Amino acid sequence: MKKICIVTGARPNFIKVAPIMRAIDLMADGSQKPQYQLVYSGREDDPTLEPSLFSDLGIRKPDQYLGIDCENLNQLTGQVMSAFERYLQQHPTDVVIVVDDLASTMAVSIVTKKQGVQLAHIAAGTRSFDISMPKEINRLVIDGLSDILFTAGISNNSIANKEGAELSKVYMVGNVLIDNIRYLQQKMQRPDLMDELHLADHHYLLFTLNRKALLERTDNLDQMLSVIDGEARKAGVKVVAPLRGKAREHVLAFMMHQGAADHHVGLDVVEPQGYLDFAYLAAHAQGIITDSGNVAEEATFNGVPCITLNSYTEHIETVKVGTNELVGEDPEKLSEKLAQLLSGSWKHAEIPDRWDGRSAERIVQILSE
Repeated sequence: MKKICIVTGARPNFIKVAPIMRAIDLMADGSQKPQYQLVYSGREDDPTLEPSLFSDLGIRKPDQYLGIDCENLNQLTGQVMSAFERYLQQHPTDVVIVVDDLASTMAVSIVTKKQGVQLAHIAAGTRSFDISMPKEINRLVIDGLSDILFTAGISNNSIANKEGAELSKVYMVGNVLIDNIRYLQQKMQRPDLMDELHLADHHYLLFTLNRKALLERTDNLDQMLSVIDGEARKAGVKVVAPLRGKAREHVLAFMMHQGAADHHVGLDVVEPQGYLDFAYLAAHAQGIITDSGNVAEEATFNGVPCITLNSYTEHIETVKVGTNELVGEDPEKLSEKLAQLLSGSWKHAEIPDRWDGRSAERIVQILSE
């Protein structure tokens, strides 16, 4: 019986590993069914992990918290390495599963290989081809160390192969995020927030903002916020913005400076939403403006037009096949695409190959062999 350790480093990671945990839980008891522990590199009282997150996803809370909370990424890397080394020494493990490209993910990957434990990477083969991005370095290290690479699409697969990974250890399993959407479709209910804001399905925009690089260029961000608020007001549409932290502070300050009298349209900052409520808002929006790759992927699956405030996406199929368009940090491009979205003239889109909600089953089957 294999002993698996699933490691997460931030809230979005839980969303991607949840289908794998559920797939293992559903396996019949026997020698093929792995045992697993869920480890979180952060603190147990992390404010981004609302209590409903785990029940919404149908998974248990982490078995272990490494308790690392550090702004400096180099210090964080060192602290996670020390803490995870202690974990592996105390918990015999056959396979460590990591997801995405955080500094904590890289730290766990290095320790795993130094301890001689097999490493599996979910969402492997994603590249920006910009080595100045810290996450790009993380991706190269994690993929280079991994014994098994699980990719979401053809483009990720070809990148992993081109970089010298053996064909035998690269598996195109599809996008594990989609497994959650399929799982949650039966659980989703119209959130109370929609009644409070008098929102009708498909007659509002959803806006999320979190990327540090965007928040640091404050003048440019204000220009983009002006575009979003202005185009929405012109079209008579409300923009729902569930924001936290610095993003929330900045957008509220922008709105106060604008001093707009009509609050029935334009930007409206609300409290961060639980996973199920946010999933409903995203699935029933007229369109989405975001800097999140995960939100853009969900938009493609739901057939919702999406504008991404980035010049890069981890899953280019959301642009080539899906509903996503990249505008970078360019207010003019944003204005052009937003006008297109609000006029109802968005491009035709389809769901990419293997985005069928069965990625976790494929991953667990491979790991159980």
